[in-house]
Amino acid sequence: MSRAFVKEDGPDNEPLPDLPISPHPNYVTPRGLRALQDRLAAAQAELAALKARAERLDRMPEKAAERDIRYLDARLKSAIPVDSPPDPAEVAFATAVTVADETGAESRYEIVGEDEADAAAGRIAPQSPLARALIGAGVGDVVVWRRPVGAAELEVLAITGIGA
Repeated sequence: MSRAFVKEDGPDNEPLPDLPISPHPNYVTPRGLRALQDRLAAAQAELAALKARAERLDRMPEKAAERDIRYLDARLKSAIPVDSPPDPAEVAFATAVTVADETGAESRYEIVGEDEADAAAGRIAPQSPLARALIGAGVGDVVVWRRPVGAAELEVLAITGIGA
């Protein structure tokens, strides 16, 4: 194919816009820091594999991997590692809290960094409404969690360090 028909500049050669970076401090647990490092290594390996392809007409997957690498690199550079307290007296970042709702149903939540948050696994970011309601509470305290479907009262039953 003649080089005359290859587009050298244009939208295919421009980087994708960066992913939004949270304005909040980037607190991370040791587990969250390792996860960010693992994600960066995986994205770098993916980019290397994409660049090694014989057929590289579609550059969008490479651009997506480059964008992800920029995001992960920025998150790692801004990371503020926080170890879990050995014997926490109140709910704080890097702690796990067990609560009971009005019906007596128990749930366990971990307060973790934004990149580590996973609601299905019970890991919540400190900026979430539930975490904001819990942070600062001690065992026996009742907190009010304001939700779109209405407020819920939660009693703090136990507080531990993450991994404890």
